[in-house]
Amino acid sequence: MKFVSALKYKFEENADAEQARAMEAYMKDLFSFYGIKAPVRKTLLKETINRFKAELTRDHVIRIVNTLYQDLHRELHYCAIEIADRYLKTKYEVNDLHFIEKLITTNSWWDSVDFIAKHILGNYLLQYPNQIPKVIPRFSSSKDMWLNRSAILFQLGYRDKTDPELLFRLCNAHKSSNEFFIKKAIGWALREYSKINPKAVKDFVSETDLRPLSKKEALKRVT
Repeated sequence: MKFVSALKYKFEENADAEQARAMEAYMKDLFSFYGIKAPVRKTLLKETINRFKAELTRDHVIRIVNTLYQDLHRELHYCAIEIADRYLKTKYEVNDLHFIEKLITTNSWWDSVDFIAKHILGNYLLQYPNQIPKVIPRFSSSKDMWLNRSAILFQLGYRDKTDPELLFRLCNAHKSSNEFFIKKAIGWALREYSKINPKAVKDFVSETDLRPLSKKEALKRVT
């Protein structure tokens, strides 16, 4: 695929072995890195998009994303989800859920899952709100922790469109989890909603036996 080959070539030209080792260590050696920091990565991606702009149809974009996600380099995973968000936003088809779920459960770590949950899953469910009662309970009850986290976080960008009853129900369902990423997700989701309705969050936290980390994170903006 020409787009992918061109992007990889740019990244290989700009690779920094020393920076790559630092990035890999930070990510607990879960992924390989070219050693390219975000500003440069975004510039190289933009240049490649501009070169192939006329070819970036919906189907081509999905093929590019899937191909990039099969690579070992983390920077290409970042590019994949950024491309998906840019070109599919408001243009999702209902059957794209399988594609989105695969992104969440492949190469999973907080740095990719958080972006996907907020920007991709979140926007998909804004476009198809009738899917929320089908998708979110299944994600929340999954054995995959990253699907659990995504269910808690998908409303991060919703602001006054947030369904507080659903948010509180999801947090309550996972309140006893000992998983760090779930405890943090609960706190983060509640903290974001506290910007809209601090009293509701304060009341929920006071009435719910949350883990200390979740409680601390939830109340950071509540006076």
